[in-house]
Amino acid sequence: MFREAGFEVHVASVAGGKPPVDGRDETNEIQQQFFAEADLERTRTAAEFDAADYDAIFYAGGHGAMWDFPGDKALAELGAAIYEHGGVVAAVCHGPSALVELKLSDGSYLVDGKNVAGFTNAEEAAVGLTDVVPFLLADQLTARGALHHPAADFTEQVVTDGRLVTGQNPASAQLAATEVAKLLG
Repeated sequence: MFREAGFEVHVASVAGGKPPVDGRDETNEIQQQFFAEADLERTRTAAEFDAADYDAIFYAGGHGAMWDFPGDKALAELGAAIYEHGGVVAAVCHGPSALVELKLSDGSYLVDGKNVAGFTNAEEAAVGLTDVVPFLLADQLTARGALHHPAADFTEQVVTDGRLVTGQNPASAQLAATEVAKLLG
């Protein structure tokens, strides 16, 4: 969707190289087009990117993000720098796990006081992983000062608060991307 809107897209991964894929949907044409066009064999880490070169960052979800994103200092710093330079920060499904440690230069959490969406506690329970994930995303976002807005399980829910765009689950990915594209104009 970003390429169709005329934006250049680069893919980062926590470890670099070929990232793991969590929950690929073989029936989703947009997703299949992404996998066909994206170079996922040689991704770079967040530390290899210069935030000044980017207008937005989009943290994709999947349960693996719950372990991989928090604690990745470079990933948080990249998002914070993009945001503080007037850019957009977006995340969908479990991607908002990248936001739980994302602090701005004044030491505040980006999500503090912001309206957000993210995979809900009820959705985590529905997939049977409440006791598997390292934390419940909605609870952790709320603990960082976010105002979490859940919708019904597995329905589209995107919340835009200024230059922060968050989506609740995989059903929200397309609308989240559309909202980011609108902000980038």
